[in-house]
Amino acid sequence: MSAAPVTPRKSCDLLPTELSPQVSDIAPGRGALLPARSWLHSDAPSRSLNGPWRFRLSPTAPATEEFAADGFDDQGWDSIPVPSHWVLEGDGDYGRPIYTNIQFPFPIDPPHVPDENPTGDYRRHFDLPADWSDAARVVLRFDGVESLFRVWVNGVEIGGASGSRLAHEFDVTSALRTGDNAIAVRVHQWSAASYVEDQDQWWLPGIFRDVTLNARPAGGIDDVWLRTGFDHGRGRIEAEITAEASAFPVTLRIPELGVEHVWHTPADVAPLDVTDVEPWSAERPRLYDATVSTAAESIALRAGFRTVEIRGDRFLVNGSRVVFHGVNRHETHPERGRVFDEEHAREDLARMKRFNVNAIRTSHYPPHPRLLDLADELGFWVVLECDLETHGFEKLDWAGNPSDDPAWREAFLDRIRRTVERDKNHPSIVIWSLGNEAGTGGNLAAMSTWVHARDTGRPVHYEGDHTGEYTDIYSRMYASVPETERIGSDSSRSALLNCTPAQSARQRAKPFLLCEYAHAMGNGPGGFDQYEALARQYPRLHGGFVWEWRDHGILATTPDGTPYYAYGGDFGEVVHDGNFVMDGMVLSDDTPTPSLHEFKAAVRPVEFAFDDGKVAVTNVRHAADTSDLSFRWRVEHDGVPVAAGELEVPVIAAGESARAPLPQVAVSPDAETWLTIDATLAAPTPWAAAGHVIATAQLDCSVRHPVPAVRARTDWRPAEGTLSLGTAEFTGGTLSRLAGRAVGGPRLELFRAPTDNDESPSDGVEESDASIAGVSNADLWRRDGLDRLTTRRVLVEHTADALRTLDKVSAANSALWVTMESLWSLEDGALELRVEIEPSRGWRTVWPRIGIRFDLPDGTTPLDGAEWFGLGPLESYPDSLRAARTGLFSSPISDLSVDYARPQETGHRSEFRRLTLMSGATEALRIEALPDTRGRRPGFTLSRHTPQRIARARHPFELGDSTTSHLTIDAAQHGLGSRACGPDVWPEFALRPESRTIRLRISAG
Repeated sequence: MSAAPVTPRKSCDLLPTELSPQVSDIAPGRGALLPARSWLHSDAPSRSLNGPWRFRLSPTAPATEEFAADGFDDQGWDSIPVPSHWVLEGDGDYGRPIYTNIQFPFPIDPPHVPDENPTGDYRRHFDLPADWSDAARVVLRFDGVESLFRVWVNGVEIGGASGSRLAHEFDVTSALRTGDNAIAVRVHQWSAASYVEDQDQWWLPGIFRDVTLNARPAGGIDDVWLRTGFDHGRGRIEAEITAEASAFPVTLRIPELGVEHVWHTPADVAPLDVTDVEPWSAERPRLYDATVSTAAESIALRAGFRTVEIRGDRFLVNGSRVVFHGVNRHETHPERGRVFDEEHAREDLARMKRFNVNAIRTSHYPPHPRLLDLADELGFWVVLECDLETHGFEKLDWAGNPSDDPAWREAFLDRIRRTVERDKNHPSIVIWSLGNEAGTGGNLAAMSTWVHARDTGRPVHYEGDHTGEYTDIYSRMYASVPETERIGSDSSRSALLNCTPAQSARQRAKPFLLCEYAHAMGNGPGGFDQYEALARQYPRLHGGFVWEWRDHGILATTPDGTPYYAYGGDFGEVVHDGNFVMDGMVLSDDTPTPSLHEFKAAVRPVEFAFDDGKVAVTNVRHAADTSDLSFRWRVEHDGVPVAAGELEVPVIAAGESARAPLPQVAVSPDAETWLTIDATLAAPTPWAAAGHVIATAQLDCSVRHPVPAVRARTDWRPAEGTLSLGTAEFTGGTLSRLAGRAVGGPRLELFRAPTDNDESPSDGVEESDASIAGVSNADLWRRDGLDRLTTRRVLVEHTADALRTLDKVSAANSALWVTMESLWSLEDGALELRVEIEPSRGWRTVWPRIGIRFDLPDGTTPLDGAEWFGLGPLESYPDSLRAARTGLFSSPISDLSVDYARPQETGHRSEFRRLTLMSGATEALRIEALPDTRGRRPGFTLSRHTPQRIARARHPFELGDSTTSHLTIDAAQHGLGSRACGPDVWPEFALRPESRTIRLRISAG
């Protein structure tokens, strides 16, 4: 539908006449504030006002406005960069950041805020070029100010506004003069708007996005919207031009498509059809350069042709179902906060593409507008979210929630208008979202009504509309795997969350989206592959968005200058939510975590299935075929490459499969033989080099060999236990040296430094085994003393070539125990250790691990690395194994662990066969792991710190130095889950107390 051009909207339209918004004002803006419009690339004159400004911070709002006077002397003020957040400048001189998730950092007394309201006054001078006197008007644009601000130019108050992540433009024409001009801005940290901006992030006040002065020419274009649809090779352009009638003729040019169309009058504006158009998609983001011009101004756009629709319970783009492999993305940087850096943002999006992320939910506000240009260019499905969240009212059972208060309606509508109008031209945006965690109510319904009337080409999302009264998509956060399956299944008639049976039926008739799932806090989450399997099984399920993309750590230093990434509470906040802000798949320093590698593997766009000498390759992309991919194979013997080549795979259309013959594999009789296939980029892209791997699969071609049997011994006799067996020396039955090195252990280790998921209380709903509602697993482990086990030696006996000890392990104030039998023996000249672990009755919790720990003091040659054949190269756990592959890997000890912002369990490598501990380039100790009677292999962790020490630290720098390396061999580990905000460990991966065997063969390096 095309819209006739309209007369440019004047600053008085739809706005109150008063100039000065107060901190308790609910109204979104006052004064010469212009209605929202697109963020456009225009050739009209403009001037950036970014750079150094004079700055003064007051602990409360000053009673006077003398600073805004034309001739005010600000030479004694400080200088601060714009854009920036004042709490991140001045080394604490201007206050400190505050982190809350749900809590308000001020009394809940809407719309009022405390008198203790830090207020920043800004001033700067600028020259107005003489030729700007020809402009029809001059517009002052703020792209982001937190939270309420007021503006003066040359002592004349212009107006003010709130809506921190929204753009605001003011008509300042009448206040300007040729030559020197002075601008003054007052910014309040807290305002009524803070009640509807309670997003899970740092509170960071200030002018944090660009400030720009724009000369609007007579006969210019105030706004443009090119709606570009696609249908089987044909494109359709529906143009909306906002300009004076005198600005016409208006010309649309798209050179690649041969389009040069002139609209001579407003009445001429009508849809255009074009042929031979390539569609835009997240996989192949085809853009066409376009211009919309008058005699006075030219607007540059990049048009992407695509049609979004909901057909039944399917969400389609260009007629094909979309599965979102998405992330929730906040704007955050450890030094700049939410200040945008295009180079960093581009690399961040390129990193997403390299890890198979295809979608972004802009949690929970519109990002800097340039980010959406990059999303158009690189290719992402975007859910564009409004700057709205009232989560703190949940504490009051939503009493007083602005979402259902008519007094707030205009403020809510202003926010969604500014969201949609600014970004409506972006093909990457396929869904509008009203906001996040703001309860429900009439104001949200009014927002949805406005969006539906304004943009018929995109659906409306809001997770809090559980019953589906005003949204087009059924959306949920952190639904468990069984619940998600019930939502997707046609055979399920169970009532959905907060729904009646009729409402449940209505919601099941819509596409379903997990707007948040798999909370990536610390080490975790587990279970990506389970959700992905459901999305492939049930067409109603359209995937979702992991919470979240990156940690929000703020770079800080200890008193001695040690850098670290700070989280809630590190800045002395009165209320805060701790390290809950450190919940991304990328660390604050841009390092991808193992969870991001796991995500990449779980959502890979190409699947492999091996059968009868062939491999079936399935293309699970949205629309792109596989012509951009190469398929490479290699064969390894115990991880050592012996052959490689290219697999001949035909081009496969989206949703289709093809079979290809496998190469002849030379199978080793004495080593494990593995065939690996990688799907790689055949040519470079803007986000990765040629050869970048997007998917991997492995086939075990090994000859099966029987596990050496355990030799029965009957000639045991009591002994004091001081003896030598091969490379091992024992004193009193306890190992004292191994391969010439001092050693402690093996001791039973049932504890791991709790992950953030382990520390999170159970919600009692569809939880894993042995959970207690409101109590964390970590609390149960500490209750049972797993972090403080003690040992009583029950038995020591030996034969001529073996030593056996029996220990009873338990904790203070507990009647529960575990027996640990250790049998050292010489078997065919090799030193073997077999450990039998058996729990008593009465254990009621899951266990974090079942393992044994060796403590290896540094001595003269510290152990500082490992080489292993097994799963790697990164850490892995029972419910997080998709990214692991079998191979030969090596790593220094420092790289075996992940520097999570809060130290916790890290570094476990699953299913190792052989492990060599290194001291520099020297092999110090070799360990071979034999499978148990059920074929299960142990994993290992090598760390400079014990689990107990790690658990006591709040930050990595608190771990300090260590003079010992600690090797833990685990028969089993508990899964990771997503309990920090979501489901617990799936029962299949929960570790119940049970008997286990660890069997090792040890030799000197």
